[in-house]
Order: sequence, then structure tokens, then C-alpha cells
Amino acid sequence: VQLQASGGGLVHTGGSLRLSCVASGRTFSSYAMGWFRQAPGKEREFVAAINYSGGSTSYQNSVKGRFTISRDNANNAAYLQMNSLKPEDTAVYYCAATNYGRATTTVNDYGYWGQGTLVTVSS
Repeated sequence: VQLQASGGGLVHTGGSLRLSCVASGRTFSSYAMGWFRQAPGKEREFVAAINYSGGSTSYQNSVKGRFTISRDNANNAAYLQMNSLKPEDTAVYYCAATNYGRATTTVNDYGYWGQGTLVTVSS
């Protein structure tokens, strides 16, 4: 599966962005999807994940209540709605897919990655 992420940009503290990840291939609905981020000088970290059906999600503690992951299997897409953004959310955000099917938080479980989209939150 090939992934294309988009939707990043520059926002002020407290603003919102919606990231999209469009996948190619016929088996999108069998993959769990995840969003990860990497800030300058830091390791890539888990943000959110959703299982193959959309019935189960998982979030990093720092984004709970602010970010929402969702998916549309009919359109081969996953989304990350980000509200109440903070400067510490600034990073390159990556979408990823895993054929495990479950909403895993482990970066090494994901075998397919998009190219990343930059989110910058100004204070």
C-alpha cells in the first residue's frame, strides 16, 4: 500500500488542522492506520492509531482530548483532526499502515509510511 499525507501547515496556538492520508490499493480496510510525528532532534513518536474497522483507537496521552483519528474505508483514507494545538505539537507528521489490523502504538509494527507533512504551531 502507498500512502500520501497532506494537510499540514502553520497555525497559532489553539488552532486546528486536519491531516489526511490517502492510500492506494484494494486492501486498505484490512490495515490498521497510525499517525506518528517527529520533531527536530527527536525520535519519531506515536500519536494515534485506529484499527482496521475504525472500532478501536489509541492515543498518546499528550494528545488525548485534543486529537481525533478516524478513517473512511470506502475512500481509502485516514484522518487526524487536531484541535487546541500547542507549540510542542510542532513536528513532521507521518501516516503509516500495518497489516496487523489492530491499533498498535509501536512504530516498528508499521511497514508502510507516507512522506510526512509539516505542522508548525506558533506561540
